Amino acid sequence: MKEKRAQIIYSGTVHGVGFRWTVQEIAESMAVTGWVRNCPDGTVEVVCEGSKDEIGILMNKIKKAMGNYIKSSEVEWQKATGEFDTFNIAFTH
Repeated sequence: MKEKRAQIIYSGTVHGVGFRWTVQEIAESMAVTGWVRNCPDGTVEVVCEGSKDEIGILMNKIKKAMGNYIKSSEVEWQKATGEFDTFNIAFTH
């Protein structure tokens, strides 16, 4: 059940290092839906829905896989909308 939505902004050296592809690969193996995209300001934005526990696991796996590139991350929690069926890379902002 998708109960939570998280908007996560990652900053650091997160462009040009396979960040989005890694996040997508991790997310596709989990019970989360949403998207990841590069932002013009050099950050990467992840919007995902799932249980709070599953989103927490996703964030931990991202940190484990890409932690050397992440300077900081900010999370905003919201109520899930149920608008996503899969997890994808978004190429537009």
